[in-house]
Amino acid sequence: MIFPAIQTEHLSVNFENHPVLSDLNFEIPRDSFVAIVGPNGAGKSTLLRAFLGLVKVTQGKITIFGKNLADVPAGWIGYVPQVKTMDRNFPALSIELVLTGILNTWPWRRNQPHRDRAITALEQVGGLHLEKRPLSALSGGELQRVCLARSIVREPRLVLLDEPATGIDSVGEADMYDLLENYQAQSRATIVMITHDWHAATHHADLVLLLNHKQISFGPPREVLTEQNLRRAFGHIGHKHKLKFPISPND
Repeated sequence: MIFPAIQTEHLSVNFENHPVLSDLNFEIPRDSFVAIVGPNGAGKSTLLRAFLGLVKVTQGKITIFGKNLADVPAGWIGYVPQVKTMDRNFPALSIELVLTGILNTWPWRRNQPHRDRAITALEQVGGLHLEKRPLSALSGGELQRVCLARSIVREPRLVLLDEPATGIDSVGEADMYDLLENYQAQSRATIVMITHDWHAATHHADLVLLLNHKQISFGPPREVLTEQNLRRAFGHIGHKHKLKFPISPND
């Protein structure tokens, strides 16, 4: 039996009796590219953390490739946090950060097989030239490449990204989405990313989860990102990335 990459059943998460996520029900197929869209404070990052087992589920269930979270092998999931949450002044080299994705600790000692895997991951994201660059010397786009290399160094089946375009200029953002699409084509990994950019979700994602504490809609971008649904999620659509509605099925 082929299980979906992620399945939620009546998933709810409360913080101190305050509902953050309520009754989410969806299935993310394998080999798909999924965008999670919603306003600030909608519970998007909480949902990613729940997939990682870092947030206690109040009610319901999450399965990853048919397994309960506690039974999912560590190497099956790669995670890229928001770049803005990282301390760039930490005295480390890019390759050392990538190596932590293998070792789950700081690489006080390096062996050649691990270094080879880290180099391969950097090469996959177009960051080989960053190998010996200090983190403090990286631009936002360069740091995002290194973080992506760290997340894929163990060749995960599922890659989770929290606002991967944050702090990156428009050129770097386009490069990032190209990298993700190329990596998915090569690896057939499932990719789930949080984004505020409706256009990015429309053009790059196979499926969109529109979220504001509750599940507004889940499905193909053109079915989910309608004016009615966006108003339900955001309360307005006066956004710098405003989509042009209505979208006809033949557009």
